[in-house]
Amino acid sequence: MPSIEIAGRRIGSGHSPYVIAELSANHNGRLETAFRIIEEAQKNGADAVKLQTYKPDTITLQSDSDDFKIKGGLWDGRTLYDLYEEAHMPWEWHKPLFDHAKKLGITIFSSPFDRTAIDLLEDLNAPAYKIASFEAIDLPLIKYAASTGKPMIISTGMADAEEIQEAIDAARSGGCKELAILHCVSGYPAPAEDYNLHTITDMIQRFGLVTGLSDHTLDNTTAITSVALGASIIEKHFTLDRNGGGPDDSFSLEPKDLYALCRGAQTAWRSLGKVDYGRKSSEQANVQFRRSLYFVKDLKVGDIVKDNDVKSIRPGFGLSPKYLPNIIGKKVIKPVLAATAVSWDVIDNI
Repeated sequence: MPSIEIAGRRIGSGHSPYVIAELSANHNGRLETAFRIIEEAQKNGADAVKLQTYKPDTITLQSDSDDFKIKGGLWDGRTLYDLYEEAHMPWEWHKPLFDHAKKLGITIFSSPFDRTAIDLLEDLNAPAYKIASFEAIDLPLIKYAASTGKPMIISTGMADAEEIQEAIDAARSGGCKELAILHCVSGYPAPAEDYNLHTITDMIQRFGLVTGLSDHTLDNTTAITSVALGASIIEKHFTLDRNGGGPDDSFSLEPKDLYALCRGAQTAWRSLGKVDYGRKSSEQANVQFRRSLYFVKDLKVGDIVKDNDVKSIRPGFGLSPKYLPNIIGKKVIKPVLAATAVSWDVIDNI
C-alpha cells in the first residue's frame, strides 16, 4: 500500500485520515485572525494547517481588460488582481505563522504559486508542498517544488486523466519521491453531486498513489463518505466565522464543523477495519438472545418428538433451529419439562 510521510506523520490507507485545515484567505487581512485560525485548527483535531503563498503580482497581472475580470460565482465582477490583493497572505506573516504552528504542535505548510514562493517556504523549512488545482497544469512549477525533495500533494480539480498523469510525471522527474493526489471539484462552493466520489477508487487503481479529497461542499458528508472509498487525506477550507465576509469564508468550515469532520473521518476509517465474518466482542453477550430449540411440552421417556413439541424461540441456549428436522420423530430418552432447552443428550439415535 502506498504511503507518504509529512513531519513524521505517516499518511495512507493503513493510517487514519490526514485532515488539512486550509486557511486560504480567511485571515481577512488580520494576522491575529490567522493566529486564531491555527489555534482553532489544532484544538479541533486537524493534522495540519495550510497557507497559500503568492502576491497578486506573482499570480496575475494588474489589468481591467475583460480577460482579467471574473464572471459569475462568489467573486463576480472583480478583477483577478483586486481579488488576490485582498486574499493574499503577506509574506512577512509566514515566519510568525510557522513559528506559532510549531509552538502549538500542528504541522504547517503551503501552496506556492511561483518559484519565489517556494524559495521563501524553503527558507522556513516547510515540510511539504501542496500544488493547487489551478496550478496542476503548471509543470515547471511542479518540477521546481519537486526539486526540493519534500513530499508533495497535488489537487486535480479541472484536470482530466491525461493532465493528472502529466503532473505526476513532472513531480517524479523533478525528484519527488513521496507524492499524493487529491480528487477535487474547483467550484466554490461545489454541490455534492458534482464530486462523483467513485473517481477516488479509480484514481487509486489508475495512478497507484496516496489519494485524498479536497472538498468544497458546505458540510462534512462528502468528505466523510470519501474515507469509505479510500481517501487518506481530507482538505477543507477553515474559518472562524462563515459570515466573516472574506473571499472564502462562506464555503469554509467553522471550528465546531472541523471538530465534527475530524471525529467523523476517524470513525469512518476505524469502521472499515478488515474482512471479518467472526463474532465481534460487542456481540458476545448477545449470543444468548439468538433463537434456539426449546421443548414446549412435558415429555416422558419413550415419547416421540412431534412438530408441536418443539419450537424455535429466544433465548439461544438450546440447539440451533437448523437441527429441527433431526429432532422430529426421534424418541426422548430422558424425561423433559416444558421450557427446557433441547440438547442432544435427551434424544435417541443421534
